[in-house]
Amino acid sequence: MGIVQDTTSAPPRPHTDFSTSPRRRPPRVDPRSGAGWAVGITTGGVAVLSGLAWVLTSDGTPPEGSASMTLLVFATAVVAWCSGRFEDVHVAVAATSGLLLLGVLTPVELLTAFGAEPIWLMFSAFLLAAGLTRTGLPGRLVAALTARARTPRQLAHLITVALVVSALLVPSTSGRAALAVPAHSALADVFGRRERLVRALALLIPTVILLSAVGSLVGAGAHLITSQILAATTGSGIGYAQWLLWGLPLAVVTSHLAAELVLLLHTRPSDRREPLRVPSALLRTELDVPHTWRPVETRAAWLLAVVVLTWSTNEWHGIPAPLPAFAAALVLAAPRSGVVSMSRAVSEVPWSLLVFMATTAAMGGALVASGAAQWLADAVLVGSGYALVVGVVAVSAAAHLVVQSRSARSSVLIPMVVPAALAAGMNPIALAFASTAAAGFCHTLTSSAKPVAVFSRIDAPTYRSTDLLVLSAFLGPLLVAVVLLFSVAVWPLLGLPLH
Repeated sequence: MGIVQDTTSAPPRPHTDFSTSPRRRPPRVDPRSGAGWAVGITTGGVAVLSGLAWVLTSDGTPPEGSASMTLLVFATAVVAWCSGRFEDVHVAVAATSGLLLLGVLTPVELLTAFGAEPIWLMFSAFLLAAGLTRTGLPGRLVAALTARARTPRQLAHLITVALVVSALLVPSTSGRAALAVPAHSALADVFGRRERLVRALALLIPTVILLSAVGSLVGAGAHLITSQILAATTGSGIGYAQWLLWGLPLAVVTSHLAAELVLLLHTRPSDRREPLRVPSALLRTELDVPHTWRPVETRAAWLLAVVVLTWSTNEWHGIPAPLPAFAAALVLAAPRSGVVSMSRAVSEVPWSLLVFMATTAAMGGALVASGAAQWLADAVLVGSGYALVVGVVAVSAAAHLVVQSRSARSSVLIPMVVPAALAAGMNPIALAFASTAAAGFCHTLTSSAKPVAVFSRIDAPTYRSTDLLVLSAFLGPLLVAVVLLFSVAVWPLLGLPLH
């Protein structure tokens, strides 16, 4: 914009030129408007949930004391999350504050949740990711893999490989989606005339990002919430190496199945038969990656290898998991040789996510400690043996239609799954892991997950809401079947039995 002054004798007055018409300021909204609706739906939701639990409970006896108060706070939080009118972290903080005021949760327990190792592990992982993304290492991985593709099927599966590996580098599905947008833009420029292929890739990338997150403990905040609740209730959480052993095979299988499904549903046989070539130079230019490796990339690759190796061997040496990531982040943020300042790296940490993780973990612990989780599990999760496994996996996969936040779904489901598993004589860790894995399915609506929302708004041919519905109709049952297969036949071989 420029400053234009009148040259006449009148006093000069500043005038602003707009290249476009000025944007109208949206009308102010009274923050109190809609409060009646919020109170009404919250009260109604609590009444419905309490009434349903009363009917389903075998003896019809409601919980007593702190369990009753905890259940009311929990039900109110669930209804608020389902409404979508409130921030997830705001609801979690309000619910935790309510538990503190009611005496169900003590200040020491809440502060312990904030100081738990999973919270600091995620914090250190975000610091490390801030440096890694600036080295260009993730972009080089994408460019190197996709440039090898000669057919659309090869391209889809090579992109899938890159996204699965990125789950080890970037501890956030939305962050991985932001990194993948430039790569998709470059591919869209190359294959501009092949619109169906470009649209299929736009659907493939967020789908694989969400499914591959289960491959790493830091792949999603929900994983750390699950581990934290398990540690508080059973005395044993899930470490990085264990999660990698159980989650990575599932991530690989489901991601590549999803890639095939996207190709079959959203491209024609002629599209898949037509050869292609991805110019590596164009991809590197778009992703700002030079032809030769830079020293900072080599250093970052070695640092990442050391961090992952240290995490994976934690049971042998006992070094707390956050420390290796902290050390690597310090190297990448060194004053002269680093790629990002420490203050900038800290500013990019999603603090609201960490607060949400800590407060929901504290809520989950209060649910179990007060007895409310056991009471609710007896009322809702009816069944034993394999019927319970099927019910938990199916409910977890469908929960995204009600609670959009992946972390919130874990904070709702895991406190009920653990006592239900113990009552049925099953392994609570196995059932909780299966629930968390199934909860990674959130592809039905554009609002179901941030990566889906990001790629629905890109400046390139992308998918429609009907495309998501078609994909979900096939992918949902497929994911449930694969998780059940792993629960029964694969994870027991890897040290995670159901019983």
